[in-house]
Amino acid sequence: MAMEIHQSAEDYLEAILMIKEKKGYVRSIDVANQLSVSKPSVSYATKRLRENGYITFNEDGMISLTESGMEIANKIYTRHKVLTDIFKALGVDDNIAAEDACKIEHNLSPETFDALCKYAKKNGLTTINV
Repeated sequence: MAMEIHQSAEDYLEAILMIKEKKGYVRSIDVANQLSVSKPSVSYATKRLRENGYITFNEDGMISLTESGMEIANKIYTRHKVLTDIFKALGVDDNIAAEDACKIEHNLSPETFDALCKYAKKNGLTTINV
């Protein structure tokens, strides 16, 4: 039985996806650096994510997302990118826009996010396909 996905798990899955896109591979140390957490924290979190079927490790210790892990990571990462685009379009500094997107990407209802997406598309505020 899969655990209920918590915000921290979503953050880890999203970070793994972002690192994979940037570097082509993902190591625990990369996740620790991306999320500014300790190696033991990453070890604990990745163990739980693996036990719940969201990630796998290969023999070299590289982390990969499973299909269910990728689904969650994509959802959160898409929310992050769209919200960042909207905030930047409103004149918010790039770094602050990304930080604020991070803060609300997990807590926004699907209805509100869908409405924001429609608004952003209609007004040319994002190029992300949602």
